[in-house]
Amino acid sequence: MDSWGLLLDGFATALQPEYLMWAFIGVFIGTAVGVLPGVGPAMTVALLLPLTYSLDATAAMITFAGIYYGGMYGGSTTSILLNTPGESASIVTAIEGNRMAKLGRGAAALATAAIGSFVAGTIATVGLTLLAPLLAQFAVSLGPADKFALIVIAFITVGALMGKSISRGLVSLAAGLFLGMVGTDALSGQQRFTLGLPELGDGINVVLVAVGLFAVGETLYVASRLRHGGVDVIPVSKGWRNWMTKDDWRRSWKPWLRGTAIGFPIGTIPAGGADVATFLSYATERKLSKRKSEFGRGAIEGVAGPEAANNAAAAGVLVPLLTLGLPTTATAAIILVALQTYGIQPGPQLFTNQPALVWALVASLYVGNLLLIVLNLPLVGMWVKLLQIPRPYLYAGILMFAAFGAYALNFLIADIVILVVIGLLGYFMRRYGYPVAPLVVGMILGPMGEAFLRQALQLSQGDLSTLILQPFAAAAYAFLALLVIGALWLRRRQARYEQQLTQSISVPILADQEI
Repeated sequence: MDSWGLLLDGFATALQPEYLMWAFIGVFIGTAVGVLPGVGPAMTVALLLPLTYSLDATAAMITFAGIYYGGMYGGSTTSILLNTPGESASIVTAIEGNRMAKLGRGAAALATAAIGSFVAGTIATVGLTLLAPLLAQFAVSLGPADKFALIVIAFITVGALMGKSISRGLVSLAAGLFLGMVGTDALSGQQRFTLGLPELGDGINVVLVAVGLFAVGETLYVASRLRHGGVDVIPVSKGWRNWMTKDDWRRSWKPWLRGTAIGFPIGTIPAGGADVATFLSYATERKLSKRKSEFGRGAIEGVAGPEAANNAAAAGVLVPLLTLGLPTTATAAIILVALQTYGIQPGPQLFTNQPALVWALVASLYVGNLLLIVLNLPLVGMWVKLLQIPRPYLYAGILMFAAFGAYALNFLIADIVILVVIGLLGYFMRRYGYPVAPLVVGMILGPMGEAFLRQALQLSQGDLSTLILQPFAAAAYAFLALLVIGALWLRRRQARYEQQLTQSISVPILADQEI
């Protein structure tokens, strides 16, 4: 059966009342949590991970698809109305969207963000539908040395190119590799780095690490930087007449398409990410616009293009995740953790071994996109009220929820202790500029890379040259070199635009989960 036939089967599953309900719940909760200041998509997914433990795998993945897309969209509301982007990918949205809101056009900014997210998410999901099966079919033929090469690509790109400092990214990656080695070695049966503690004999649960880093650590970091006093939220005009005008539609549809074209391919490559895509989209719109003087003062193109690029990149991230098992962003790493809790390992065999689940998940992305636009435009007033929650109550609630989720794993106090230790580690990493995503990626992919390395060396009887002489492995390392050069160029260009923008416009950033 071809991809479209399998997709129809996926829709038959995703549109069942039960799964449709879970898709709605995921979108609703994801948006509600994602709209809160300082809570980006990675933290949203990590925080809500324990909610899916009682569900079957298909319902859980559909719920997570909704949480993922809802969390991605929720950040735009905070950026536009509060001028507080929850992640680096929302900086541009905050710049132009908040200026529009101050001019009384907040409703138009929210509308172009929502519609652009829907358009980009739908088109990018079509790209995922077409590209993922082809890549999975090719990846099935890869040997252990080839798979090890792919993991090395993920290590180098994620470790070296996430964050502002290459050295700090690699230190974070090394910490993740170390945490991944804690426990009992599967080959020799010997315990490694357990300090004699029986609680560490089975290793450190990656869910604890994810929740500790992205919920506890992020909350402590954001709370430590909170300003005192009330939060100034720009009100949104009511009534459909205050949404997008004909001129707004005319100025937005091309940026939506261009943002999609920029975001999706960048999202599919390691170390691409939504933040790079949004800045490239913003630069493109600024260059092509006939109203350059409006940029920095509330240009609607500066909201439409980057928001489309942001959501297209989010769908693109799922291509290497589902087909190769490679998480290229922090949010993708958390989704990988969610799949692994159900004994599902993303990779080339996923489309063969779990076709019903995969295509129900892809179908739910289409459904989630539609639910998002139906849910968010009419209920924007409700999301605005969430921004009025007192910050001490908000972050105390997050910490309590994280602790309950950690305890629910095995009903052990030791898990809460590990959560606190990891949370403090996450706080200090953010405090001193160490990116947390490489740590999670290293912990997840480290044991996999070790297994593939051992298999390759066993098949070659210890010949190390087999790791680089296999045709695909050699091509992968050559591609890695080009990828690093290209990514560094993109980062340099992004940094130049950031510097230009920050010289003229001040934008506070509470969190930076994706890098």
